Amino acid sequence: MTARRDTLAALKGTLARLERGGMPPASPHADLGPGLVPLGAASLDAAIGGGIARAALHEVHAEAPIHVPAATGFTLGLARRTAPSGPLVWVRQRFIDQEFGRPYGRGLAALGLDPACVVLVRVKDAEEALKATLDAARCGAVGAIVAEIWGAPKILDLTASRRLSLAAAESGVTVLMTRAGAEPEPSAALSRWRVRGLASEAAEGGLPGRPAFSVTLLRHRAGIPPRDWSMEWDREHGRFRERTALPGRLASLPAERTAAPAMEPQPVPFRRAG
Repeated sequence: MTARRDTLAALKGTLARLERGGMPPASPHADLGPGLVPLGAASLDAAIGGGIARAALHEVHAEAPIHVPAATGFTLGLARRTAPSGPLVWVRQRFIDQEFGRPYGRGLAALGLDPACVVLVRVKDAEEALKATLDAARCGAVGAIVAEIWGAPKILDLTASRRLSLAAAESGVTVLMTRAGAEPEPSAALSRWRVRGLASEAAEGGLPGRPAFSVTLLRHRAGIPPRDWSMEWDREHGRFRERTALPGRLASLPAERTAAPAMEPQPVPFRRAG
């Protein structure tokens, strides 16, 4: 209980500093208006009415552990699109660090995100994750929240998702929840997606190319029918683009793993809470 109180107290202190302007803004972006934000892939934007909605709850599912890094990468792309000028709060269970590696500052920079504008909150379980996410969703100084929840905890029910959805609507914060190891269930999320990793097209010199995703819209509260897309993340322009090339080698979300070969440690300018 002491560790849980310390984690939430640290997060609340960080959120208070954000409300006072205690964190530098991320790089500016073209899509700064309210409402829908185009993702960049023309057919996807057209199918969902122009883009993804800010100030709402969205779910991203990974149906198998192998697709979790891709789902996380896609979710971070959504966060970059919906909140280009606000801090990103990233809530994740420590178990996910152990399974897939810790977030890596240079890896985030490779996706076009500023690590200095990321508040990383590590929690023990789903209950702590939901509490931290709800606290952050009530803070209007936050741009977007990425919350990673493993499995299908009972606490994450329809009531919990409604609380998050209402908090997002009231504060203007976009909440993006990544679900792994769980079947889609009824929730108040405005949209629900399934993401799988695809092999990327090799870049010049045989280097890995852009991160690639197979994306399925599973459900949209506006009644938009399910549909599939193949997309890439264009870091240079901070947008998704439709896949046009044949696959080459696989490019996944960069992570820092303890089992990796020893390298000189580099500072990672995350804002930590917990």
